[in-house]
Amino acid sequence: MQLSQRLTGINGGGSDGWDVFLKARRMIAAGTPVTELTIGEHDIRTAAPILQEMHARALAGNTGYAAIPGAEPLREAVAARVAARTGVPTTPDNVLITPGGQSALFSAHIAACDAGDTALYIDPYYATYPGTLRAAGAVPQVITTRAADAFQPRAADIDAHATGARSLLINSPNNPTGVVYSRATMEGIAEVCRQRDLWLISDEVYDTQVWEGDHLSPRSLPGMAERTLVVGSLSKSHAMTGSRCGWLVGPEEVIGNLINLATNTTYGVPGFIQDAGLFALNQGADFEAEIAEPFRRRRALAHEVLAAQNTVALVPAQGAMYLMLDVRATGMSGEDFAYSLLDAHHIAVMPGESFGSAAAGHIRVAMTVADDAFETSLRQLCAHAETLAA
Repeated sequence: MQLSQRLTGINGGGSDGWDVFLKARRMIAAGTPVTELTIGEHDIRTAAPILQEMHARALAGNTGYAAIPGAEPLREAVAARVAARTGVPTTPDNVLITPGGQSALFSAHIAACDAGDTALYIDPYYATYPGTLRAAGAVPQVITTRAADAFQPRAADIDAHATGARSLLINSPNNPTGVVYSRATMEGIAEVCRQRDLWLISDEVYDTQVWEGDHLSPRSLPGMAERTLVVGSLSKSHAMTGSRCGWLVGPEEVIGNLINLATNTTYGVPGFIQDAGLFALNQGADFEAEIAEPFRRRRALAHEVLAAQNTVALVPAQGAMYLMLDVRATGMSGEDFAYSLLDAHHIAVMPGESFGSAAAGHIRVAMTVADDAFETSLRQLCAHAETLAA
């Protein structure tokens, strides 16, 4: 029997770019210690009170079918949070609770694109983006940014690719670069979307991890609330990656129709997890800042380490839990450098090429190990780069 082209073509016929990560995991399985600076997984677990609430709500019986668009109290809490952070009036009817941000990304593209429609996205990009667009039936069209621009997308480049497109996917604070899009960048993006009649899909799962400047949701810009779909999640803000509790915020008509999609696919998020999600949101901004603090602290450590050498350059790390490091002075690609570092020092990082062509010659470092191990690994990384450059 033959599988569908939609399924077999999700990765576009190539590698998904995670070969270095997989090699590191094989080394660990074989008993070799490896410092993993690869994926965006907190080095702390979900806070005990959140897990206790999840457990209590499950024992209390909230284990049956849950409300498919999301429990009303959780939708109200998400709406209130979004309204407070953006200044845009938001009601529960603007919110769909999804099994994580990944499901929200897929749902947004199902809403925006018919099969065969062009969907734009920015390079560098989170590894699942092109596959998500293909899975939704869209045709991915990449817009390449430049390291010289600190990977801020240019409105003119977006406009040059917009003919015939239906949607544009952006991500700020950005994974993998750590860049926060400036107001000028966001206003340029919004202008193109208005002029070209594009849906704007804004992945804002790192909105609590901003180290420099301010996070600006494009939904708050003039004329954008009716054409913007915002992806959110508790994964990064509350260290709840495995709980799979996210949301999509958009116009009421969009959310109403996406309830039909959820009915025929995920059938909602378990009620006891939604209860825990509501409890987590109710812990407030101080709790979110506590979850983000280790990455702020490690970013400061990284600045100290990198300032003491001249081989590895840091892309402005304004947000998120990652550093994008330029290793082109070694004469190696990001992929070759990552393999070399793994073999020589048992430190695993992600090649920039895993996230598109724009970050070739770079590596992404996740700040997801304890401070002392992070500092030691970063110093070894820099020393390795200096040896190669020499």
